[in-house]
Amino acid sequence: MQKYNYIAGVVRKKIIDGDYEINQKLPSEKELGAEFSASKLTIKKALDILVSEGLIIKRRGAGTFVKSLSVDEMERLIIDNQMRGTTAFNPGKTVTSKVLDFSVIPAPEKVSKKLNIAEKSFVYEIYRVRLVEEQPTVMEKMYMPIDLIVGLKKEDIEGSIYEYIEEKLGLTIQSGHRTITVRKVTDFEAEELNLEQGDPVAVAEQTGYLSTGVPFEYSISVHRYDQFSVEMMLTHN
Repeated sequence: MQKYNYIAGVVRKKIIDGDYEINQKLPSEKELGAEFSASKLTIKKALDILVSEGLIIKRRGAGTFVKSLSVDEMERLIIDNQMRGTTAFNPGKTVTSKVLDFSVIPAPEKVSKKLNIAEKSFVYEIYRVRLVEEQPTVMEKMYMPIDLIVGLKKEDIEGSIYEYIEEKLGLTIQSGHRTITVRKVTDFEAEELNLEQGDPVAVAEQTGYLSTGVPFEYSISVHRYDQFSVEMMLTHN
């Protein structure tokens, strides 16, 4: 991950978690540079990302402040951050992958419908366990069209696939539709996630979209019950 993306992720997470409150002044670029051992240019790139996302605002002569976000904007921020994947959702932590399967297959009927591609079109089938600080947290089975997410290799899926998509392919991940259910863990999942038989797991079924509106991913992820949470905004009309 580029360092400016990492720094932007840390600051973004602090805004979501309320560590940086609305209208609060952020540390200066010099202070952030010292905190992250980063150059002034790197800090500027990180802050520019957050400005473009509408999270912070720069006031000439005064500094950089957290923008006052509406309920709709905060909801978008929460959902978008959940879409960024395990690596981005755990800034500052070591995230690795144990690859269980990586192959190219003809798309099953359900996958082709979710990805809006012709049935039997070739897709990557990726099955992996994501570990945060060497602790297994989620099992992911993912499908991506090979003619859209080109050149994907095993070393790419051992890290962050989303980083590969955005930084190497130059594509922009925009949004996703996610459905979450709860069930008991299977024996195989219990073994891979260090759970006991009968423990609950959260299952997230997701279709991800690029900024062009094209679906690029259909995935089913199984999360440890004690390391999964969903943030949402509720409003009364």
